[in-house]
Amino acid sequence: MWNNFWFGIFPYVCFAIFVVGHIWRYRADQYGWTTRTSQVLEKKWLQWGSPLFHFGALFAILGHIGGLLIPESWTRALGIPDHVYHTVAVAAGTIAGIVLVAGLVILLARRFFYSERVKVVTTKWDYVLYALLTVEIFIGMWQTVAINVFGEGYEYRGTISVWFRQLFILQPDPSLIAGSPIWYQLHAIIACLLMAVWPFTRLVHVWSIPLAYLARPYVVYRRRYSPDRPTPREKEGARSSR
Repeated sequence: MWNNFWFGIFPYVCFAIFVVGHIWRYRADQYGWTTRTSQVLEKKWLQWGSPLFHFGALFAILGHIGGLLIPESWTRALGIPDHVYHTVAVAAGTIAGIVLVAGLVILLARRFFYSERVKVVTTKWDYVLYALLTVEIFIGMWQTVAINVFGEGYEYRGTISVWFRQLFILQPDPSLIAGSPIWYQLHAIIACLLMAVWPFTRLVHVWSIPLAYLARPYVVYRRRYSPDRPTPREKEGARSSR
């Protein structure tokens, strides 16, 4: 029963919150649709932590997409042996995880210990977001290092990956993931929780890529004027006052 809920119903509940929450947030809080950057308060640690975290997260997400969405039959058809795929995936995942953890540690230290000014502007949703991210990343690193590097390993492409792809056709088989190690189950549940809280946090800025600039037929340039030279508006005002 619990497996059916966590792996058959819960993902769709979180996805529904994800969609409806974004619509509500955009309609009710457009001015808050930002990263709420604290760069003006402290940037020394931010300039190190932010790039590490974002690049690590990007490669970790790409790794998850490759591992969950690409069936093993496809890689075999391309002539990639399973052990080669596994070795490359674990090595790349370990490197991405180390970079991601380094960035997260710097950002956490900066926000909660190093800068009081940054801590003051931290919202309750920031606490929820950072807590979920910390647990999710820790579990992900445990899977990669403890289970797949130093442990016996676990072949998730025949179980968890199949379950994940089944979610898109509305026919998930919870038994596929229920038989996996508990760390993999927790990783999936917390990923769903992150999806549910996404619309209410600073993560909404991910969707604010300024694609409109690509369609503009012109670019507006602003000219700099020196203090000792009047601007066009000042010149016009001087002429009209004569």
